[in-house]
Amino acid sequence: MTYCLGIKTRDGLIGLSDGRITSGSQLSSARKVTMVGSDGDRFFIMNSGLRSVRDKTLAYLRRDMSKRRGESYSTMLDAVSAFTACLRQVATEDRESLEASKLHFNLHAIIGGQLAEDREPYMFLVYPEGNWIEVDERTPYLSIGATAYGKPILDRALTYQTDMQTALKLAYLSFDSTRFSTNDVGFPIDMVSYHAEKRTWRESHYDYDDLGEQRQWWNRNLTELARRMPDGPWVETLVPESLRTRNPISE
Repeated sequence: MTYCLGIKTRDGLIGLSDGRITSGSQLSSARKVTMVGSDGDRFFIMNSGLRSVRDKTLAYLRRDMSKRRGESYSTMLDAVSAFTACLRQVATEDRESLEASKLHFNLHAIIGGQLAEDREPYMFLVYPEGNWIEVDERTPYLSIGATAYGKPILDRALTYQTDMQTALKLAYLSFDSTRFSTNDVGFPIDMVSYHAEKRTWRESHYDYDDLGEQRQWWNRNLTELARRMPDGPWVETLVPESLRTRNPISE
């Protein structure tokens, strides 16, 4: 399992992927976000699913790009179309043998960036069949892998108007919620950001100890917020009077 998250806001794009790889009882780490292209004509691809399918699809994509003699795709639509063509070719070649070995052809991908002829950044979620959907302003994120645990905080707090600094915090908290609730997702994490106005990319890599302050702050304040929440009607009927405490907000 894995956790990959792509966010699109007014400021640009954010990508986060965990680095944990599990195979039976074996545990290792690997980078799950790939930057494709060069100079300003770059975009990211994050994947969940069989690593062999991922590697072969990316190899076919790089081969397709090399045939273009240094020219990048003109738009992100061109880029996602090229990726899905490579994915379908791999499916034609490998799906039958994989399923015969009881392995599912289950590669999902999040692809995001802004190329020369794009008027703004774009981000897509690609399914194993090669079809895709595009992120929109109403739901400004896409996630793949173990998506259930990190979704609530994004649905509650993230909007298209969220500034990049806050969106990065929400991306981390979404991952941390997932990491806390499942053994198949964990550190290290890779994060990328794209600033739309300046058309620049930034990348970073973090391990468990790098984010100790943020993790401890969240745990401490989440508990405190629950304590300070206004009492509900259940207090009168479910909590013995001897156990009731005064709500700090009403003091």
